Amino acid sequence: MTTSERILKNTVFLYVKMGITVFISLYTTRLVLNALGASDFGIFGVVGGVITMLGFLNGAMSSATQRYMSYSQGEGDNERQRYIFNNSLILHWGIAIVVGLFLELAALLFFNSILNIEPSRIDAAKWIYHFMVVSTMFTIISVPYDAAINAHENMFYYSIVGILESVLKLVIALYVVYTLYDKLITYGLLMALLSIFLLIIKQAYCQIKYDECKYRISGYVSKKVIRELTGFAGWNFVSTAGTLLGNCGGNVVVNHYFGTSINAAQNVGSQLRGQMMAFSNNMLKALTPVIVKKEGEGDHFAMLNFSLTGSKLSFLMFALLAIPFVVETPFILKVWLKNVPDWTVCFSRFQIVIALMEQLTITLGTTIAATGKIKEISIFSGFARFIPLIIYVFVFSFGGEPYWLYIIILINFGFILNGYTIYQCKKHCNLSIKIFCNSVLYPCCFCSVLSLIIGSIPVVLMEESWMRFIISSCMTLSSYLLAIYYVGFNGEEKIIINGLLRKIFKRFIK
Repeated sequence: MTTSERILKNTVFLYVKMGITVFISLYTTRLVLNALGASDFGIFGVVGGVITMLGFLNGAMSSATQRYMSYSQGEGDNERQRYIFNNSLILHWGIAIVVGLFLELAALLFFNSILNIEPSRIDAAKWIYHFMVVSTMFTIISVPYDAAINAHENMFYYSIVGILESVLKLVIALYVVYTLYDKLITYGLLMALLSIFLLIIKQAYCQIKYDECKYRISGYVSKKVIRELTGFAGWNFVSTAGTLLGNCGGNVVVNHYFGTSINAAQNVGSQLRGQMMAFSNNMLKALTPVIVKKEGEGDHFAMLNFSLTGSKLSFLMFALLAIPFVVETPFILKVWLKNVPDWTVCFSRFQIVIALMEQLTITLGTTIAATGKIKEISIFSGFARFIPLIIYVFVFSFGGEPYWLYIIILINFGFILNGYTIYQCKKHCNLSIKIFCNSVLYPCCFCSVLSLIIGSIPVVLMEESWMRFIISSCMTLSSYLLAIYYVGFNGEEKIIINGLLRKIFKRFIK
């Protein structure tokens, strides 16, 4: 099986998973929002943001583990994989304990000085915090197992686990709707138990399936490997810390100035963004280990080629859902949610546009990480993502409206961070800026802007209704798909797509 065929097969598995989980997840969010109410839903969102912000070290170590395991697979060094897994497991157990203790100590500061929560719900919020600390610790411990599954490109099992997780979240949401106990506390407890269950099934599978995932701590402890993992993670830590302090810290700042109802709107927007990004992230999930393996094999040309194609396809796939949503956001939210929190329409549109811009360079970061030369981009990214947090406080202190949060993020991420990522990829990976503009930037911008303009015509001329939604969506998608085919894809990509369509058509006829 060729690399392209393997990517295609894994992507199909992930899309099947996505097709099942997206609708389950969206319905689950609706159930939880209506069961908890806007205020409690906002509490869950802002407390979750605090946990994520303080658990940033896990994100850095996760990237390091996945990079080294995929790189070793590309080299064909099975013995080194065993060293990486066992030493990574030791590190993640240590990180989980340290993060758990630190989070519990930090609770005093957040609940006494920072978070703006109604006094009657403080106790419930504290219970949620403790449950999410437990959930975070077990999520950290599961990272080496996730890395092993990704390195082996086993997207079938990954998809099965994802579907099971979504179904169990739906069961939890249904239970919360009808429980007579405190709904917020019940929801937090069950979500923590779910993280423990997911760790157990990943651990059991990896130990049975993959030889390198069997415990060999006594024979495979290596200071050299630990230094490599922590060294790579150390620079990635700077970037990850800046990202989470900026993004999640923004949620805390908004909560401090505007209260939990605004956090509910942010939470809804984040849920939508996450589900839509699954559409493009499925392809990236299959492509990322391939990019790193190509670097391990020494095939730099193929690595860069996969990276450029990945950025373009990631954007085009995400925009397929994002643009119709941006056009009809108010109507979609009214249909999806019984009660739409204030600012939800505005925040949701901003988050989708920011996510779209992120797709333009999303695989370039993976390409730079594959080379191991992440020091410069990590330092710049960390500071660039953290600085807006100071700007938020300044703007809101002088009476700025909540939407300024996203205006600042849009400017910072869309132009400054994307531009620097392209520069770093040119410096370390010999990326041609001209080729990037011609193969990624121009086709993505042209297709999305054209379909956005055409899809907005019915919105201007017609009253809000199901009929307008159908007409607008059809006009948006048809113009978008035509633009993708004639402008978005190059000649080689058209040949591949035509071949796939012919195969599908022949199977359908048979």
